Amino acid sequence: MRTIQGIGVSAGRVIGPSRRMPPPVPEPDADAKPAPGSTVDGEKARLKDAAEAVRGDLKRRAETASGDAKAVLDATAMMASDPMLLKAAGKHINAGMATDRAIWEAGMEVAAMLQSLGGYMAERTQDVLDVRARIVAELNGLPAPGIPASQVPFILTAVELAPADTATLDPAMVIGLVTSEGGPQSHTAILARSLGLPAVVGAAGADEVPDGAEIYLDGAAGSVVVDPGDEERVAAHKYAARAALPVFNGTGKTSDGYRVPLLANVGSGKDARAAAEAGAEGIGLLRTEFCFLGRDTEPTIEEQVAAYGAVFEAFPGRKVVIRTLDAGADKPLPFLTDASEPNPALGVRGFRTDRTSPGVLARQLEAIAAAAGAHTADVWVMAPMVSTAEEAADFAVMCAGAGLGMPGVMVEVPAAAIMSEAILARVRFASLGTNDLTQYTMASDRQLGSLASLNDPWQPAVLQLISATVAGAARATAAGTEPAAGARTVGVCGEAAADPALAVVLAGMGVNTLSMTPRALSGVGTVLESVTLEQAQELSARALAAHSAAEARTIVRSRLPVLEQLGL
Repeated sequence: MRTIQGIGVSAGRVIGPSRRMPPPVPEPDADAKPAPGSTVDGEKARLKDAAEAVRGDLKRRAETASGDAKAVLDATAMMASDPMLLKAAGKHINAGMATDRAIWEAGMEVAAMLQSLGGYMAERTQDVLDVRARIVAELNGLPAPGIPASQVPFILTAVELAPADTATLDPAMVIGLVTSEGGPQSHTAILARSLGLPAVVGAAGADEVPDGAEIYLDGAAGSVVVDPGDEERVAAHKYAARAALPVFNGTGKTSDGYRVPLLANVGSGKDARAAAEAGAEGIGLLRTEFCFLGRDTEPTIEEQVAAYGAVFEAFPGRKVVIRTLDAGADKPLPFLTDASEPNPALGVRGFRTDRTSPGVLARQLEAIAAAAGAHTADVWVMAPMVSTAEEAADFAVMCAGAGLGMPGVMVEVPAAAIMSEAILARVRFASLGTNDLTQYTMASDRQLGSLASLNDPWQPAVLQLISATVAGAARATAAGTEPAAGARTVGVCGEAAADPALAVVLAGMGVNTLSMTPRALSGVGTVLESVTLEQAQELSARALAAHSAAEARTIVRSRLPVLEQLGL
């Protein structure tokens, strides 16, 4: 019996045979020459056709997906036809290189360039290498990379999964997920949570577990046991036999009736309808990127009105928080962002794009207002990547000009948390994006498995900033500053809200709403209702006093026995 320790990112205890990701597409021969009789133009056309076939396949898969899976597949499809990649390959074809080798070299060059930029752009290297492999497979008539076939359910092990593979996992066959690299906010982690798959990332050596070996996976503890014993079998059996989570009843509250509305994070009308069916009390984050990604030009106001309206229609009379376009960094748009920035994660992204490309945001606000006017949803609008009170004031003015009365900001930058009182004197609400707030606070790339322990929302520094934001909101409310007089509220829409134990801590801090993947609603709702407000406040105080993320998590989880009962 051997134990491999990683970072647990999605709860669950399962035992099953391991299946490793199949060998990667073989590297083309570096000395290979174009086929006799071929021409440069003909080979470039063949490359373009192969890239288009890959793009089409990924787009078709995106059409049947939703939420995070759809966003990942759309982004990967866009990379398949990226002009930079194809242009770099074309230069090698001009120099007499075989076409499959040309795209291989081009992929290597583009990936190295993105890696050197760091931050969010470095995250795109996996997309490039995945697309490169798919194009080479298409050129050579080979099977595209993908999840291994199996006659029985299995636990998938890999170094890291390509976003397109992660997005199309079949939870009926893949019962758990282990990667040796990646962090808590990697594509693998986020999509495992959205699928409800037990998962561990950053488990060094997991990719070397023999194919077919029996393994035990504990997605809460972050442990992987090869050749498990009786203790692990009992734990897995108890998890399998656990009582089913109650269906969320649509009312988030503590046991003594303190209300904490539980909302959903969505990216489309289809997602919104699914969230409504799951009992979500509203939408805490509508990502508007889905309307813009994969395009060379800005969508028309009419197109945007239709897209936003489909979400508003699913929640008549209820709160819908819409985030304005969060372009830049890992979501570059050819008509809006500069891909040559030396450090895009710290560059022109989110609200900052209005400085360099004025007009796009104003038109988006116009479309949001038009869609809101055609429906009864209670529409709130927030700007991402706000750092100063001046930026918050500018956004509030833009919202007022469009006829939108509930302006807010995302708190993703530590400066915004520290200056929350001044910022919330200008706008009505704040929503904490804990994924980015953690990354920026800890200066740790969320894709690096080696930094996974730092990139953890339980980090005391992150919890202190969340608490500071809540305190700033309370002071701004007490001051009653015009023109945004009235109660200032603070929500959390990052992945932290989907952690039932951390959700209790956030409620105890005074966070007003929690927004998450719809799949997490029942777990969070059940655990929240197992404590009183006073107990939540006590757990919050204990977490805030902890000196490490591990200490904070252990203290809180040990005082929530319901987690063990529910297998969470």
